[in-house]
Amino acid sequence: MEAARDRLVPDVVADGLRVLFCGINPGLMTAATGHHFARPGNRFWPVLHLSGFTPRLLKPSEQDELPSYGLGITNVVARASARADELTAEEYREGGRLLARKVARLRPGWLAVVGVTAYRAAFDEPKARVGPQERTFGSTRVWVLPNPSGLNAHWTAQTMAQEYARLREAAHRTEAQA
Repeated sequence: MEAARDRLVPDVVADGLRVLFCGINPGLMTAATGHHFARPGNRFWPVLHLSGFTPRLLKPSEQDELPSYGLGITNVVARASARADELTAEEYREGGRLLARKVARLRPGWLAVVGVTAYRAAFDEPKARVGPQERTFGSTRVWVLPNPSGLNAHWTAQTMAQEYARLREAAHRTEAQA
């Protein structure tokens, strides 16, 4: 796994997605496999399904199916590390700047940052909470979701799925209004 440190993992993106999910940074398992949220204890894929974003539980190796559902994945910080606490404040800030440019180029309906701590650090929003944010990037709205890492014991898969479903419903309403 250590050989995967600092590797980059390609985004799963397309223009005009309904929701662009944004992780903190790739973990070593993700970097080793090239598949986002690949660590076995990560709850992203089960929560994505439980919340109704996908019709079935996808495996990390099936991530390229996401754009067919209007979904994509990127990260605040591109380089892989064993833990998010290995990232510097400057990496978060620079990642936020690069993410803003990526969102302006891709124009998703929603940017969903999975991890309130990462959102706070990347965009200098120290009081941000999980849920919809005031900040926008052009016409792209922002929603902060709980981090699906197995280390985030504050949220169960079920309570996370409820929050993800709130975003799914908001994205559906936004689409219906367009």
